Amino acid sequence: MIAWELLDSAVVPGDSSVLRLLRRGTEYSIRVDHRDLMSSVVHGSEEALADLACGPVAKRPGVRVLVGGLGCGYTLAAALKCLGAEAQVVVAEVVPAVVAWNRQYLGHLAGQPLLDPRTEVHEGDVGALLRKAVGAFDAVMLDVDNGPNALTRGSNEWLYSPVGLASIRQALRPGGVLAVWSAAPDRSFTSRLRRGDYVVEEVEARARGTKGGRKNYIWVAKRRD
Repeated sequence: MIAWELLDSAVVPGDSSVLRLLRRGTEYSIRVDHRDLMSSVVHGSEEALADLACGPVAKRPGVRVLVGGLGCGYTLAAALKCLGAEAQVVVAEVVPAVVAWNRQYLGHLAGQPLLDPRTEVHEGDVGALLRKAVGAFDAVMLDVDNGPNALTRGSNEWLYSPVGLASIRQALRPGGVLAVWSAAPDRSFTSRLRRGDYVVEEVEARARGTKGGRKNYIWVAKRRD
């Protein structure tokens, strides 16, 4: 059996967590403190995240969406595929090394989405970007943790709090969509979204897409106007 090879590691800014990029043959994995965050062989639900968020807004003129968390680039690539030539896709990644890994090691996996002229890279905290955005996005996709709790970075808790959800709602244009990826269901988060004036649907998505795999969950929350 081929052993995993450590390609690089990086400390998450403002936190003590360590991300590691590993390779085994043609397979890649990004892990935080030895727990899998994302893999090059299991990404069906990450693509579903983009489809569910971008599908309802894809035909809007001047559509602009935000992807929180770059990972291996699958959500970004799926968003670009769903949207037209005039769209703009901002991807926010707080760990600069993850952007560098995509440019050096991972870009080919999802078809080099960082090279697409519609892509704008924001190396920084997605929360900080959302705090100052007002009516800036038609859709916001969050895949920065393993669900609505802070796994990779303690300050991410803000994103899933009532205050954070209110800020995201403010950052969305009328009828905009917030989509949040999770490895497990969370009824309390569903309730929090509803109290935050979103129309919410919780969707099951398979890790391997049409090939099955474990169940993941995506909250699709439309801004109520």
